[in-house]
Amino acid sequence: MQTTLLGILGLALLGTLHAQDSIPVQADFQQDKLTGRWYSIGLASNSNWFKEKRHLMKMCTTIISTTAEGNLEVTSTYPKGDQCVTRNSLYTKTEQPGRFSYTSPRWGSKHNIHVVETNYEEYALVATQISKSTGSSTMVLLYSRTKELSPKRLEMFTQFSREQGLTDDEILILPQTGEQGAQGW
Repeated sequence: MQTTLLGILGLALLGTLHAQDSIPVQADFQQDKLTGRWYSIGLASNSNWFKEKRHLMKMCTTIISTTAEGNLEVTSTYPKGDQCVTRNSLYTKTEQPGRFSYTSPRWGSKHNIHVVETNYEEYALVATQISKSTGSSTMVLLYSRTKELSPKRLEMFTQFSREQGLTDDEILILPQTGEQGAQGW
């Protein structure tokens, strides 16, 4: 019985590791070029909070900076009701450039973040595998240096999201707002 349980746990872990490895990371990732202001243009997720809040989500402004330790400080600002809300997250670098980890202090969820593709000056495609006690989910974000992106980039985001197993009703091109933007999270 114990051997069977260990075998099942081992296969589950292997499956999780394989899923994380199947998400590509930007070749020759240059972290310093990722810093600065970004707008979230697209968001895709199969999480329950996304399904519940999708209709409220709007474009968000995100500032990325590098810490002295080489991690990323990610600050997102969005309107919530009639106020602006700012959320700070510290993405810890891993042994693989372009891959980061983050643990939500609020929810205890573990995030495995991959900078999938970027040209640093126009767009960045970021995929996150999220694990928590209630299960796991996938999130894909499309960032842009401006509030608009070409249809080619939007299609790339949609296609990549589908390749991650997300359906069309789990993929959203975020509507524009004022300077701060919103995502509802």
